[in-house]
Amino acid sequence: MREKTTVDRHRRLRSLGALVGISVALGACNTTSGEVVTASVPDDYRLRHPIAVEEANHSIVVFVGRGRGGLSASQRADVMGLARSWAREGTGAIVASVPVDAPNARAAASAFRAIEVVLAEGGVPSRGIVLRHYRPEDPQELPTIRLSYPKIAAVAGPCGQWPEDLGPSILDRNYSDNKSYFNFGCANQRNLAAMIDNPADLEQPRPETYAYTARRTEAFEKYRKGETSATTYPEAEKAKLSDSGK
Repeated sequence: MREKTTVDRHRRLRSLGALVGISVALGACNTTSGEVVTASVPDDYRLRHPIAVEEANHSIVVFVGRGRGGLSASQRADVMGLARSWAREGTGAIVASVPVDAPNARAAASAFRAIEVVLAEGGVPSRGIVLRHYRPEDPQELPTIRLSYPKIAAVAGPCGQWPEDLGPSILDRNYSDNKSYFNFGCANQRNLAAMIDNPADLEQPRPETYAYTARRTEAFEKYRKGETSATTYPEAEKAKLSDSGK
C-alpha cells in the first residue's frame, strides 16, 4: 500500500509540474492592451516615448542689417508663407519681437513696417499682430526680428537620454534582461511627429472630400463607349530609352 501511495504521489507531482511548465511557456510571450511584451519584460518604445498633442510655437527669423531697411525678395516670401500658414493653423496672434537699442534698431523698425504690409496682404488682420521690443543680451550677436505664433502640434521626446550604460556593468544588474535600451525608438517617434501635417490624424480619420466631377464624368463616358479610361500623354514615347517590350 505504501508503494502504491508513493507512486500516485509522484504521478500527481509530475502532472502538476507539467501544468506549471506549460503556463510559464504560454506566459513568456504575451500581448495585452497594445503593449508588446517579450520574455515577460515590457519593451514598447511607443509607451516610453509617446507622441503628445500640445500647443507649440511656429516661428521664423528675419535678419536685418545696419544700413538697409525693408525686406528682400526672399524675406517677403518667408513672411508671406508665415501669413498663409497662420491662417490655416494658427491658434493665437503673431508675435513680432523687434530689437531696440541695437546698431540695426532703425533698420529693424523699417523692416517691421514692411512685415506688417506683407502680413496684411496675406490676410492677417492688424489685431492679429502683437509687437514686442527686446534688447539683445550679446553685443556681438546680430539682432533679428522673430515672428512666431502658437499652433497645435504633435511632439515627442526629448531624445538622447541614457539613464543606463549600454555596456556590461557590475552596477547594472538588469544588463542581461531581454530589453531594449531607454533611448531606443525615440528618434523614430520624434521624426514621425514632425511629419504629421494635422495632429488630429492621430485621433480620428479625415472626412471624405468631394470627387472631381469633371474627371469622373469623362471616365464614365469612355467606359460607356467601351474605350480605355487610362490617361495618355503625347510626349510619353519620347521619354523611353528603348523599344523593348513592344
